[in-house]
Amino acid sequence: MVKKNSSRKNTFPSQSLCSLLPVVLALFMTAGCSSFNCTRLENLLGSDTNLIKFAYSIADDLADRAQPPLIPRQPDMPILVTTLVSSDDLSQTSRFGRTVQEHISSRFAQLGFAVKEIKLTDTLQIFPRSGETMLSRNLPLLSASQEAQVVFAGTISHANSTLYISTRLINPLNHTITASADYKLCMDDTILTMLGLQRNEDGSDLIEEPSQPFLNSLF
Repeated sequence: MVKKNSSRKNTFPSQSLCSLLPVVLALFMTAGCSSFNCTRLENLLGSDTNLIKFAYSIADDLADRAQPPLIPRQPDMPILVTTLVSSDDLSQTSRFGRTVQEHISSRFAQLGFAVKEIKLTDTLQIFPRSGETMLSRNLPLLSASQEAQVVFAGTISHANSTLYISTRLINPLNHTITASADYKLCMDDTILTMLGLQRNEDGSDLIEEPSQPFLNSLF
């Protein structure tokens, strides 16, 4: 009677797992998973957030949730898209907020909605470091000088390495929110730079404002 080789049977599962391991790792690497950011696997599997895809998802979500629904292909009923600003100071903008604003505008246009380029109007004043948000977020003044079915507005805030984004579509006539969507991002190095932030020198996840040059304190 021939005995079965038990050692061969025991090693087969481990060999199978070893052969599958490269495939699993390859899937993770090709996916470019920014979802691993702010985890212990960030250095191995993390990646920079694709801000274009992120902004497009905001526009898609708001368009799907709008009540009443948005009306496409109506040049006399455009969407106005303002800059994302700090939740602590509505006059404070950032390169991050302006970049996301541009991509959201593009996505609404791709979806077939009329989008008005508010930078070209003569009713908005441009303030240093504030973009075009000062008057565009003042809804009573905006409704008197602009015609729009909704106004996109959003705020951002951060805690340690996490960025919170709150977005909404607002009816400029009665100031009601017709759609809203909230998001959470792990701030990678690119987002930190766009927000003017930096990691602490000790390598922790705490985020701080970059130090100012000494000469700035003299003026």
